[in-house]
Amino acid sequence: MPSHLLTMLPAFLAYFAVAIVLLALFLLVYLNVTPYHEVALIRAGNSAAAVSLSGALLGFAMPVANVIAHSDTLIDLAAWGVIAGVIQILAYLVTRFTLPQLTQDIPSGRIAPAIFLAVVSLTVGLINAACMTY
Repeated sequence: MPSHLLTMLPAFLAYFAVAIVLLALFLLVYLNVTPYHEVALIRAGNSAAAVSLSGALLGFAMPVANVIAHSDTLIDLAAWGVIAGVIQILAYLVTRFTLPQLTQDIPSGRIAPAIFLAVVSLTVGLINAACMTY
């Protein structure tokens, strides 16, 4: 293994670990903000829950990945990760306000609202990631 890869390994592991912690924290918050139990619904084969949660996770991961690529410190990563999470939660709440039946649609397995929620999450995540380029 080339020596420059070994010298970069600690930084890689640190950034990766912080990103995984941020992802886990976002998932914990998101699962507690939504009034339905996505994990149980997904285990039961509910595609709507899988689509909407996948969109939220990817929408969060995009800005985090962008910050990893452009940040100088783990503090930057953590701070911008929290901001990305807050913005994703707000995107969910706005979508929930826009589609008042969403809280019944996802548990019922209605895929159209789930796709819309996933696309909103991805779109907001993409814009969020672009705004975090510095």
